[in-house]
Amino acid sequence: MAFTDRTLACVDCGSEFVFTASEQEFHASRGFTNEPKRCPDCRRARKSARGDSGGGYGGGGGYGGGGGYSSEPRQMYPATCANCGRETEVPFQPRGTRPVYCRDCYRTMAPGGGGGPRR
Repeated sequence: MAFTDRTLACVDCGSEFVFTASEQEFHASRGFTNEPKRCPDCRRARKSARGDSGGGYGGGGGYGGGGGYSSEPRQMYPATCANCGRETEVPFQPRGTRPVYCRDCYRTMAPGGGGGPRR
């Protein structure tokens, strides 16, 4: 398929920018079906505002969030240890269908002292 330069309008600033034939070829080789909506300057500004450092279009492959890692504190949920009864916090929502352990009990119940409770 032959690509030709196309002029597009940025959805953020309204300025026109050229979507070059080589950029179109790159998009096609990566399987991208949507053309860019933002000019390079607005794309760069948006990327830096989000804190993305990945290269190329969409920063980090466009999978939205960098693999689930965040600089924000992790959501913790209150729970009562099923072994010692101590109040604790865990990084998942307890459902009540399985026992929840505090950090100390979890470590002592694990084979070798550090891999999780025996099942």
